[in-house]
Amino acid sequence: MFEGALDNLGSLKQQYGLGKSATEVVLVIEAYKALRDRAPYPPSHMVAHLNGSFSFIVFDNSTSTLFVASDQVGKVPLYWGITADGHVAFADNVDLLKGACGKSLASFPQGCFFSTAVGELTSYENPKNKITAVPAEDEEMWGATYKVT
Repeated sequence: MFEGALDNLGSLKQQYGLGKSATEVVLVIEAYKALRDRAPYPPSHMVAHLNGSFSFIVFDNSTSTLFVASDQVGKVPLYWGITADGHVAFADNVDLLKGACGKSLASFPQGCFFSTAVGELTSYENPKNKITAVPAEDEEMWGATYKVT
């Protein structure tokens, strides 16, 4: 899944050797695969090169891992939560997750990525900084917000 637009799509197509007709979806998948296969570069390294408004989810069939990211401003909504049976769920429409995730539902934090291979949320601008979940205090709010410290 890819939602949004990349401002630097043209230069990234050249960088990754993609044709002119390649879309943002193709670019994200190919960049992810190229960096995954080109050790020691982690696939998360490519997120820092993306300029624009976006959120995306990549399922890596070869490793059975999920890689999720959102732009630094959070213009393109992405939500996540824990289902009743303990699975992490993602959607770009909050209504799709409300019933399944209840109070664990939250906006995916801007400027961050999550990988099931690593098992944690990471800021791609400041990867060494810690991300802390701050529970919502308002009863009308659900989930948490996140702070990079």
